[in-house]
Amino acid sequence: DEEFDELCFEFGLELDEITSEKDIISKEKGQEKAKGASDVILYKIDVPANRYDLLCLEGLVRGLQVFKERINLPRYEKIIPAEGEGQRLIITEQTAQIRPHAVAAVLRNITFTKERYDSFIDLQEKLHQNICRKRALVAIGTHDLDTISGPFTFTAKAPSEIKFKPLNQSQEYTASQIMDLYRTDSHLRHYLHLIENKPRYPVIYDSNGVVLSMPPIINGDHTKISLNTRNVFIECTGTDITKAKIVLDVIVTMFSEYCEKPFTVEAAEVVYPNGKTHIYPELAYRTEKVKPEHINKKIGISETPSSLAKLLTRMCLKSHVIGNGNHLEVEIPPTRADIIHACDIVEDAAIAYGYNNIQMVIPKTYTIANQLPLNKLTELLRLDLAAAGFTEALTFALCSQEDVADKLGMDISATNAVRIANPKTAEFQVARTTLLPGLLKTIAANRKMPLPLKLFEISDIVVKDPNTDVGARNYRHLCAIYYSKSPGFEIIHGLLDRVMQLLEVPPNEENGYTIKASEASAFFPGRCAEVFAKGQSIGKLGVIHPDVITKFELTMPCSALEINIEPFV
Repeated sequence: DEEFDELCFEFGLELDEITSEKDIISKEKGQEKAKGASDVILYKIDVPANRYDLLCLEGLVRGLQVFKERINLPRYEKIIPAEGEGQRLIITEQTAQIRPHAVAAVLRNITFTKERYDSFIDLQEKLHQNICRKRALVAIGTHDLDTISGPFTFTAKAPSEIKFKPLNQSQEYTASQIMDLYRTDSHLRHYLHLIENKPRYPVIYDSNGVVLSMPPIINGDHTKISLNTRNVFIECTGTDITKAKIVLDVIVTMFSEYCEKPFTVEAAEVVYPNGKTHIYPELAYRTEKVKPEHINKKIGISETPSSLAKLLTRMCLKSHVIGNGNHLEVEIPPTRADIIHACDIVEDAAIAYGYNNIQMVIPKTYTIANQLPLNKLTELLRLDLAAAGFTEALTFALCSQEDVADKLGMDISATNAVRIANPKTAEFQVARTTLLPGLLKTIAANRKMPLPLKLFEISDIVVKDPNTDVGARNYRHLCAIYYSKSPGFEIIHGLLDRVMQLLEVPPNEENGYTIKASEASAFFPGRCAEVFAKGQSIGKLGVIHPDVITKFELTMPCSALEINIEPFV
């Protein structure tokens, strides 16, 4: 396990954890549910989002073998069948409005086992989630070629005119019934919206009118692949032709390994509405030229051109030195759609060289870092509030609407709170506009602790502000709270005086701070004061209103102070 972890790291991947199905289920749902689940060890590997060629076992193993120099990089070949013998996919003009593009290919004489079949389906699922953007850009369909006969037609029809038996269902449905059928399906309902409100749905037929699939929702049951399937017809339809080509290339390069002639793919012809034809998959190899000194300079190493070529070849980028060693010729295989610019080649050279082997040097730019003044003041205050006998709390920046409004006796519109558009839970609906609810909730969770409870927090609050570029503004607030059998207003007042003493603000009106009687819904009438300093109101202190205390499920009196510390920076 450790060696494999090390190998993954060297190859630029991360072995996230070593687990099993049983472990995963017991973590998520408890021991009971995990009974009978498999104990087989699973490796969870983090793959960078741009490496579609590592998303299945076949590609990952192939990549690691080449990296370890145990095998040479295979050469992917496309076989163009004799005139009139190949498969054709004809695109009609009706598709233009909804899913205009399609590509296709055939894997001949392939041998599936249970593991290979599962990996084949799993790769399609991973591609759907990743590069296909949840099937919005591309949808993949794979079919048993021996159950159908070409040429195939990709067209779009009214939902009522499409009727077929969907994958793993027992009867035929029309397209509109299929939509209703899958509305409750946990997996497929997420894709219905892609075509639901369109007047025509995309559909692929064979020459006898058998439905292969209704992309991007479901394949037909007729062409279902099984372990005995020998010839696979692959079609990718979509709204983005570049992505569709990449997806097709990835699937055929990964699984052509299991064909009778390994790494060969039979090409298919796609006929466009305007009569033009194109052969897919493209499986395009291309060469790029890079200067070795450019690679060395960017990474900060000094390797010879031939050793850089060897490093790149280990990363599946076959390279050799040309022209007296002042250029490398790099061949980019069809599996590496992520190589777009020279810097991608440099990155691969750096991974193969090993990030840990690059010598650390002091950067050429000379700058002196400094702590943000507001954070420095915050840290100093935190220390002294702790010295005054208060315990620091850290609470969530998001809370429910009740916490900042109803429970404090205010209306939500008056708080100017920033709302979360799609909150996951009721606890996280708005950004806090005051630190008080967080501390009151902390006390409610610690009622068993001996009294008095003295807590404080110095953190940001967020309010709407139309004058800023993001429409909201943060303020650094200091909030302290005293909870005991008596309200302890004098203790909170004393803390305010101590804070002002530390900030060197004298207790007078001209250039210091004062407190004036005031009213606020969260505080007890006649027991609330507003704090003024630097010629502006910076906050309030007082005894908390009994209604507020009961709404937070507390039973004792309590007093609090909340001020904005930004004017003192």
